[in-house]
Amino acid sequence: MELRNQTLITHFILTRLSQNLQTCVLLFVLFLVIYILTILGNNFLIFTVIVSPKLHTPMYYFLCNLSFLDLCCSSVATPKFLFDTFLKIRRISIIGCLIQMNIMLFLGGTECILLAVMAYDRYIAICFPLHYTTIMSWRVCGYITVIMWSGTFIVSVVPTMVKPLMFCKENTLDHFACEVLALLEVACGDLSFYKITIVSIGVFTLFSPFVFIVGSYSCIIISILRICSAHGRSKAFSTCASHLTVVLIYYLTFLTMYMGRTKSFSSQIKYISIIYTLLTPILNPVIYSLRNNEVNEAFKKIWISMSKTHQLS
Repeated sequence: MELRNQTLITHFILTRLSQNLQTCVLLFVLFLVIYILTILGNNFLIFTVIVSPKLHTPMYYFLCNLSFLDLCCSSVATPKFLFDTFLKIRRISIIGCLIQMNIMLFLGGTECILLAVMAYDRYIAICFPLHYTTIMSWRVCGYITVIMWSGTFIVSVVPTMVKPLMFCKENTLDHFACEVLALLEVACGDLSFYKITIVSIGVFTLFSPFVFIVGSYSCIIISILRICSAHGRSKAFSTCASHLTVVLIYYLTFLTMYMGRTKSFSSQIKYISIIYTLLTPILNPVIYSLRNNEVNEAFKKIWISMSKTHQLS
């Protein structure tokens, strides 16, 4: 009987952020603009780093990884959300929903670890500047990249692929995307394995990197305070300000979601998810572009070069 009931559910119904038509139109326009700017901003940042030899350093290499992750994160759920905005019933197949959930877990976990790697890069650059090129060689960066991507995939995706969630109760998700916490609310059977898995994923991809970042920046702050000149301290801190801003926004969102869960809080998950699904991916290139002099200078050179080429043609 249980198996037969489970096969009856072939799709999920995703809920709206609002039932008001005018609000839906406003959200559609707002999210579409944000998504377009996210695509343009992150592609611009990647392009600037690639064509600027001065930016061919580990710091900007990992920044390109971050921009690529933001492009993927914003594209997992946003296009479907925009497409389904005005549909009366917003459907997604169970297989499609589980795939979306796994991709979101994978990308979110990878970004958390990447932010920790970027903190480590800043720690080496400020605390051990003379040994930076040796410690953060391109070979080491390559190893870190492979371990980061493959390790997150094994930890976050493989367990849910080996033992997929089963659904036999209801097919309405109180979310605009297939967030794992929303899926657990409607899953059936013994959920202890999945709850342990979520905790394990959280420890590996969320809590441990956060502790590592706090430790790295504690050492960085101590080193900065030891710098004699005020100009030197300001310059050293400016190299970390952009990354630290992104870390605070990203981690506060995830810690609020996964560490502050209550029954009354569950209904607010979809609204908090907007921050890391839509807002964080667009904030990253803005923060790094506005607060980073090297990126600004590289962009100006590219702009001047393109203007001269246009004039000659």
